[in-house]
Amino acid sequence: MAASDLKGAGPAAQRTYGNWRRPRTAGIGQLGLAPTLLLLGGLCVVVLSMLVSIVLALVLAVLVALVLAPLTIRDRHGRTLLTRMSTRLAWRGSVARGSNLYRSGPLGRTGHGTCTLPGVAASSVLSEAQDSYGRPFALLTYPNSNHHVVVLTCDADGASLVDQQQIDVWVAYWGQWLAGLATEPGLVGVSVTVETAPDSGLRLQNEVRSNLAADAPELARTMLQQVLEEYPAGSAQISTRVALTYSGAARPGHPRRTVDDMAVDIGTRLPGLTSGLSMTGAGAARPTTAVEFAEAVRIAYDPAVATLVEQARAAGGSGLTWQDAGPHGAEERWESYRHDSASSVTWAMSEAPRGEVLSSVLTGLLAPHPDIARKRVTLLYRPHDPASAARIVERDRKDARFRAMQSAAGRARDDLALQAAEQSAQEEASGAGVVRFALLATATVSSPDALPRALAAMDNLAAPARIHLRPVTGSQAAAFAACLPIGLVLPLHLTVPASVRDNM
Repeated sequence: MAASDLKGAGPAAQRTYGNWRRPRTAGIGQLGLAPTLLLLGGLCVVVLSMLVSIVLALVLAVLVALVLAPLTIRDRHGRTLLTRMSTRLAWRGSVARGSNLYRSGPLGRTGHGTCTLPGVAASSVLSEAQDSYGRPFALLTYPNSNHHVVVLTCDADGASLVDQQQIDVWVAYWGQWLAGLATEPGLVGVSVTVETAPDSGLRLQNEVRSNLAADAPELARTMLQQVLEEYPAGSAQISTRVALTYSGAARPGHPRRTVDDMAVDIGTRLPGLTSGLSMTGAGAARPTTAVEFAEAVRIAYDPAVATLVEQARAAGGSGLTWQDAGPHGAEERWESYRHDSASSVTWAMSEAPRGEVLSSVLTGLLAPHPDIARKRVTLLYRPHDPASAARIVERDRKDARFRAMQSAAGRARDDLALQAAEQSAQEEASGAGVVRFALLATATVSSPDALPRALAAMDNLAAPARIHLRPVTGSQAAAFAACLPIGLVLPLHLTVPASVRDNM
């Protein structure tokens, strides 16, 4: 998805947001660039074969039609028939090899005797360093891609009892913060994860008991005891984390950087990044330590240990390491994922909201739901540097203009797409940033029998948000990991490169 813009409808009206576009290339009709080139090449071959034999030309025409059909037939989520067929074949192959099953621990299949993360994050290594303020921060490294991830924990202020004007200021600063990431050296991806989970009440109990006076009146003691018993029931704990993924690849004049080099480089930037987040309504942002990071991932894979982890924190710390942050066992299914004591389903956004939306469009999707034990919504961003941003918006404008001029009458969507592309090009020329974004949502329940209610709940939550969600079929394990704040950049883990997919 392309970057969004901000529109104002007047000083007394609420601001609206929109102008995001799905990357598309120019082609004949609804075809992309690659199917169009294939069609033209096939037609040339058919015409030349007519000089030899009409029968041969008819056979070649049928073959071209059979090849183009999987590229032109799309479902309501925009996926081609070829994509669905390849996904189904890849899934059957993984089941036949047994790669959809994961067993760790001393008797597991990993061979290390530990509970490392499964799948695309299996090779990750966690270390800890200090920023220029002396604050410890966790640094997650992916040796295969040479990516290094740092996670920021935010205490979001929330929008309750906040004036709309203040919310608009927060949104403006958030857009400015995202636009500034385009000039961040080596940054390849950003993710924002908002997780809702039931509150066990241990934090409230520890806070009250540690501040309770020894000579407190009996009435006050009774009242506080009732608070401890009743307040945690039905309440939710909301956590927000921002993961920044940097590349350690060599740059002109700089060799390939090691983990220590990246720790020093990122540590000098964290104070500025955290201070900028404080202006966006994210509250006090701070780097996440290695133990806190391992605890968050461990609880995500096994929600049953959440209470034990909180008890260990109150007793002085859990001491959990990255080698024990993964699940003991997991089973990936076509549309669900079973991991330790829970089952999850992950959805991907197939279409952003059409038209303009208010700043509260995702409020319902982010809020806790009684039918979903734990819910995680992750926004994935990939900022473009100024040079590539200018090239992208200009190419997008030319493609939109080509589509709008294909038919004399034109279509309303093509006309609106041309207007949006023209506006994006003007705003980019004025200094605005361009960001690709996507959305993943994971619903976790304690029993597979509760999955139907969670599915229905997510369908009801997606409708007010005006987004189209589809279950990630055949890749639930990878989608679950990508929804975690561990900094995975999904386009770099695809079998078919993203540049090829954009041209289909």
